[in-house]
Amino acid sequence: MMGRIKLKTILPLEMELLLNKAHELVLSSEDIKIYSHIDCDGISSGAVLSSMLDSLNKEHEIEFISLDKIDDLELNHELTIFSDLGSGQHVDNLSSSLSNILILDHHPSVRSKNFNKTKVSGNFLEVNPNFFGVDGSTEICGGGLCYLLARTFGYSDLSWLGVLAGVGDMQNTHTGKFFGLNKFILQESVNLGQVKAFNDLSIYGRQTRPLFIALSFFGDFPLPTTNNKKECILLLEELGINIKDGDYYRTLSDLTQDEKQKLFSELLKMLSKEVPRKYVKHIPKLILGESYEFLHEEPYTVLRDASEFSSAINACSRNNNADVAFRILKGNRSDALDEMELLSKNHRQYLAQKIGSFEDDVDKIKHMSNLQYFVDYNIRSEVIGTIASMVLSYADWRKPILAFTPVNNENDTLKVSLRCSRLLSYEGIHFGNIIKEVSRKVGGNGGGHSVACGAYIPPNKQDEFLHILNLTLNDKLNI
Repeated sequence: MMGRIKLKTILPLEMELLLNKAHELVLSSEDIKIYSHIDCDGISSGAVLSSMLDSLNKEHEIEFISLDKIDDLELNHELTIFSDLGSGQHVDNLSSSLSNILILDHHPSVRSKNFNKTKVSGNFLEVNPNFFGVDGSTEICGGGLCYLLARTFGYSDLSWLGVLAGVGDMQNTHTGKFFGLNKFILQESVNLGQVKAFNDLSIYGRQTRPLFIALSFFGDFPLPTTNNKKECILLLEELGINIKDGDYYRTLSDLTQDEKQKLFSELLKMLSKEVPRKYVKHIPKLILGESYEFLHEEPYTVLRDASEFSSAINACSRNNNADVAFRILKGNRSDALDEMELLSKNHRQYLAQKIGSFEDDVDKIKHMSNLQYFVDYNIRSEVIGTIASMVLSYADWRKPILAFTPVNNENDTLKVSLRCSRLLSYEGIHFGNIIKEVSRKVGGNGGGHSVACGAYIPPNKQDEFLHILNLTLNDKLNI
């Protein structure tokens, strides 16, 4: 039987003890079912656990689900593991003598840490960093937590999945880099030669997008270059940065340090003109950040750059094909990769089609004193957050933007997605906490990050939700 590997980390002692208990629970179980969230963090979490159980020769099944499916589950395996979900839901109600429960989740819990000592049917164990003063929104994600469990068995080679999960969960968004347990996991992966971490321009599409196209999508708010490829080409020509190398369009990864410095200086100048003076100090954080490359992946592919890889994973999940992403994370680089490329292509086409309606009619965006919003029942709930992020470039960056669409064809629940410029979060506003409280007041639930969050509310509560949120933001948006 494999011995436990002690964690030489900044891990709180109580949290390490819980991971040790989880270690023993896994070892003592032969029939295991994993339920994991259907996003990049959740799929990465599932891949870590499944790879770990494969190596332990443990029979297991895995299923990726959305949060609204949890209440209907029936647990009948010896051990059921919930990864990247479960803390915010009353899965303890599902407990029975037939199935032990292990939760590995970084979201705020509906239970206290002492609940683990409460007598329920079967063993119940919840490992949640928030119980021990570790911020689950910035210091560790679900995939990272699952990796820490895998590491107790000695599987440090799975650390790169913890890095991918952290990027997918936007754990590095606020500061532009990892810290806390995320930084520890990153360093392990760097030491193993799996990941290269370096400071770079925060322009999405580092490996695969021609630079002038990537630049046209850059920015937390509109610039002269936003959605304007011709302006981007002119800007690069003025800076003496070639957009092509022979017949090949250059990407951000092809630029020299001197070229990157020129582009940084120009973006700093452009962005500084668009914001009130008090925000200028934050501009460099919008332009520069830590980037991560997976050294075992081919250059100029979406799998090489962590941001692009996480987007491709999300493209699969948002098109109800989490299994494709899961197979790739577990090493399938043949048929699953072809399926991912097709899903990503279809995903981009769908987004372009939906965003086109806003280009033609910006009046679809409605304005209130402290927020802006749009309602579109023709947008799938799985991608409404992505659409909201894209629409922000056509809207007022000084306010958060909210998007509403039904969760399903029955229209029995509205999904709300909120996005905003990072500049607002730099001033201390945490929209994830705000939307959590507001959604509860109308009989819903929600939460998330400071700049990207969401909620589920009853369909007849949209106006009330907007009214309460607008009042809540009084005196908070001091722009």
